[in-house]
Amino acid sequence: MNSPLLSIIEKKGWCVADGAMGSNLFGRGLEAGYPPELWCLERPDEVLWLHAAFLTAGSDVILTNTFGANALRLKLHRSEHRVYEINVAAAKLAKRASEQHALETGKQSYVAGSIGPSGELFEPMGILNHEQAVDCFSVQAEALAEGGVDLLWIETMSANEEVAAAAEAAKKTGLPVCATMTFDTAKRSMMGVTPSDFVRLSETLNLAVMGANCGVGPAELMHSTLELLAAKPAIPVVVKGNCGIPEYVDGAIHYHGSPQLMAQYALHARDAGATVIGGCCGTTPEHIAAMVAALDESSRDVFDGAAMNEALGIPWKHLPVISEEGQGKAGRRSRRRHG
Repeated sequence: MNSPLLSIIEKKGWCVADGAMGSNLFGRGLEAGYPPELWCLERPDEVLWLHAAFLTAGSDVILTNTFGANALRLKLHRSEHRVYEINVAAAKLAKRASEQHALETGKQSYVAGSIGPSGELFEPMGILNHEQAVDCFSVQAEALAEGGVDLLWIETMSANEEVAAAAEAAKKTGLPVCATMTFDTAKRSMMGVTPSDFVRLSETLNLAVMGANCGVGPAELMHSTLELLAAKPAIPVVVKGNCGIPEYVDGAIHYHGSPQLMAQYALHARDAGATVIGGCCGTTPEHIAAMVAALDESSRDVFDGAAMNEALGIPWKHLPVISEEGQGKAGRRSRRRHG
């Protein structure tokens, strides 16, 4: 099934996604370690505010506040029984923001239901199997569909098995499915998947949109994206990069990428061939507004890798070298919080 984003891409050549959820809600009072998904029920006005802010900044598609709203993640907060409630509420909040924006501006936007990783490893390295994962993601996908999302957006994945399980669950709803993977470990995903591997999987799963998100910083994301594009996928490619490289400052993670840096990243992503462009962790409405302005004020140009490296930095230059032989051998999976 074609993504509704295609109508926007066909009109102007690209569309713009939103930025981060969690890091922006921290600025509104969300405490570290507390699941932002619960704010869909406890502080819905804050979630609605952020959706509206991204739409005002120019986003064509916004993601629901449901990255960790599956039973396996919510179990860590004794909220696994609230999966359906949270996802329906989140979808309705995003849809409300989209419809209100259309009434005020006449501009149509779309809502994507965010489905993040389970936080568990698959057999034989972990305890999760395909059927269990499909069951877990199905509850979330069905609730998001009931809440009114326009497509389902599987994101920040690192294992082919989990993408396949989430896609199977998502497709049961009849909605278009997007999936993105994070390539942040020795230029691969945490479980050893390469960008070209992911293109082949996306085509096998018949996804509507695919790409890369999160990871390290814009330079590293673009390195992965160039490999995705080199495989010549037949579907739109999404890039949703972090706002600069994350750093620990005073016990917390900060992202120091400026709006100007993210604007440069957006231009190089478009010139390289990506057609759905947004931001991930640390990306604020201000960053999205700068990206939209840069894209709207210029036409697509011939991709210049040297200019990109000068603007964004040399990818992987400041990171420790990790042996590729060690990929996919971790005993436990990171439970990092998205956004």
